[in-house]
Amino acid sequence: MGPTHVNRRDVLKRTAAAGLFALPAVGALSSCASGGGGEKKAEKGTKSDKNPLGVKEDAALSVYIFNGGYKDRYAQFVTDMYGKAYPKAEVDQKATEKIATQLQPKIVRGRPSADVVNNSGADQMNIGKLVANKQVADFTEMLDAPSWDDPAVKVRDSLYPAMQPMGAFGTDGCYQLNIAMTVYGNWYSQRMLKETLEAEYPKTWDEMLAVCKKAKDKGIHGWSYPGGHPRYMLFSMYAMFAQAGGREVVEAMDYLEPNAWKHDAVKSVFEAFEELVAKKYVLTGFDGPQGHTEMQTAWTKGKCVFVPNGSWVENEAKDTTPKGFGMTVGATPSLSSGDKLPFGTLYSPPGEPFIVPAQAANVRGGLEWMRMMYSKEASVNLFKETGGIPALKGAIDGMQLPPGTDSAQKAITAAGDNIVIPFFKEWYGELFTEDYNKVMGRFMTGDMSTKEALDTMQKAADRVAKDPDITKIKKV
Repeated sequence: MGPTHVNRRDVLKRTAAAGLFALPAVGALSSCASGGGGEKKAEKGTKSDKNPLGVKEDAALSVYIFNGGYKDRYAQFVTDMYGKAYPKAEVDQKATEKIATQLQPKIVRGRPSADVVNNSGADQMNIGKLVANKQVADFTEMLDAPSWDDPAVKVRDSLYPAMQPMGAFGTDGCYQLNIAMTVYGNWYSQRMLKETLEAEYPKTWDEMLAVCKKAKDKGIHGWSYPGGHPRYMLFSMYAMFAQAGGREVVEAMDYLEPNAWKHDAVKSVFEAFEELVAKKYVLTGFDGPQGHTEMQTAWTKGKCVFVPNGSWVENEAKDTTPKGFGMTVGATPSLSSGDKLPFGTLYSPPGEPFIVPAQAANVRGGLEWMRMMYSKEASVNLFKETGGIPALKGAIDGMQLPPGTDSAQKAITAAGDNIVIPFFKEWYGELFTEDYNKVMGRFMTGDMSTKEALDTMQKAADRVAKDPDITKIKKV
């Protein structure tokens, strides 16, 4: 597969113009033997108003869900919907934290064991490779089908518009779809900030340092992060890169441009976080595979003020979050008066990705499962089970929102057009999960300076840019 082309700036302009970030108003979020496997393809069923994708009604369906922050009950709701709609079909759902380990070898061999996959978590499959190798199905037919709730509205028109561009990978198709809007940033407790520290959320980096000093004086760390997954720190940095130097800074990273990671804006952000490390404001540790949940527990117990995270954290940490904690997400503080984008700039892409393997035994069943996922009923259930903001427009209008989700929705509204979506994390996943993860681990423990970190990250990006076996997404 040769180089593909997409103008990222135009994509972001189109999605913003289409109202992607105008969220609903806040009111009072082992496969079965005959399913999957790629051994025997399900025949096409007869298309009808109730079955617009032509699903074979007795074809088995196998669903695999990442057993992470969202758990899998929200997906079981949809799997049960499918079973009721197609009672002759044998339907099976499994949950695992090892998506790539369990599923990718079979997909590569053309014998996938699932018909629809929640490709998420630390062990997620490299979606760029799957797309390049034509191992995932195109969702276009499903997106152009009538939506579950209103036959007069196409599925694509019922969703926030960034869904298709996020899954296009430089093509006209769509090979990955997300089910929720994710808000990344600096998560904190309103109660700790206001009552314990008697402080306001810092809008500048100087104010951030002042809050951290006040916390240290009280025996509390200003920050923490999961040592087992140190790339989480980038969740709090991406928006700051664009905030300090403009969108073109992140765009250069996306397109693997020379010296993208050595831009002055990127350097200034790293130097800011380097000061947190130098002043011992950061609670370290949590080095195991479950370090993210251990770090979150330390946070909810009041051992640190800020953690880098995504909006799934409210559900993932709910068992240890005390009443009145006031979970809140804050946008990244401004570094200086010379910043190109204002305070409130936010990293908020569609999240929780799904694919349908191209060689799945029941591709049409997998597409139909996704059509059901975008129903009002399933979207409201997603919110109730996970607190996530559904991809379906207006799904949670008028509902009572938990504190974290409420703050996430307000943050998106406040950001307006100042939303940052770094695509390289999706396009070249191993850079994020492997190379940059290792760098952030050493950087946050003080074993690597800003210069050393950025030199190493740039070398990794250059390696990918020069690798002829990696399909590149080119800017036109």
